[in-house]
Amino acid sequence: MILCCGEALIDMIAEPTVSGAKGFVPHSGGAIFNTAIALGRLGIQTGLLSGVSTDMFGVQLISALQISHVATTHVIRSDRPTTLAFVQLKDGHATYSFMDESSAGRMLRPEDMPDQLPGVSALYFGGISLACEPCADAYAALLDRHSADRAVMLDPNIRPGFIKDQTRYRTRLNHMIAQADIVKVSDEDLDWIVPGPESHAEKIPLMLQAGPSVVVVTKGGDGATGYLSDGAEVSVPVKQVEVVDTVGAGDTFNAGVLAALHQADHLNKSALRALSAGSLHDALEFGAKVAAVTVSRAGANPPWSQEL
Repeated sequence: MILCCGEALIDMIAEPTVSGAKGFVPHSGGAIFNTAIALGRLGIQTGLLSGVSTDMFGVQLISALQISHVATTHVIRSDRPTTLAFVQLKDGHATYSFMDESSAGRMLRPEDMPDQLPGVSALYFGGISLACEPCADAYAALLDRHSADRAVMLDPNIRPGFIKDQTRYRTRLNHMIAQADIVKVSDEDLDWIVPGPESHAEKIPLMLQAGPSVVVVTKGGDGATGYLSDGAEVSVPVKQVEVVDTVGAGDTFNAGVLAALHQADHLNKSALRALSAGSLHDALEFGAKVAAVTVSRAGANPPWSQEL
């Protein structure tokens, strides 16, 4: 099983009401939740580890996971409120305003994390759950406990507005990067993690030297490039589709990459260290294919395997 570890929340998306004024409609979401949903729909055995409320929105999140065949064994329920993200879309791109104080997801602590993960072969981390405390420390502790014998993918998806203490955040994130086998970043993330005037070509080796076997850089409409520790580099273009919106595109891309590596028996530490450029290219290409379906329709609505 691939265990996706991080936020599950409700995206409140503006839509017209019968009066003509805009209202907000609750949609299940969150970067890690979206990746878990996409993996489940692709037929990959998947679970979610997250803090989820027992309120009406938490019930909605659990129902969405079950419909997409995502295991909820490791979901931690509480009566704290669900995180709400109010979303405004402009030209297909989303901006967010979050209500997250004392939420079920944010208030997870290291002692809440499981000591045993039977049946889990790979871990996926990322999103705002790596920036918001105390849950950020909880996920870092989970990685410390279970990274030694499981493949790890990390997508920090850095949102500077969530970072209250940059030194603490950088220290924690750098420690997690050192334990990851695959790190996926946007070009903006790369410049934030490795600040300075150097080119991306100069920054990538520094990322690889930190510990990962694979670094993937996504560049929006310019596609994605993957880098291996042996110096190999592969690129894939985005699939040309009519874009409705980009909500969940990166999350679905990550699911496609993980699914392709899993199906090729490459999603383990030794296989990732020896990964060929061709195998990496196939994984990135599948990620782009899956993401293209998501951006072609409204909301984070990743495809089922039969749609591919």
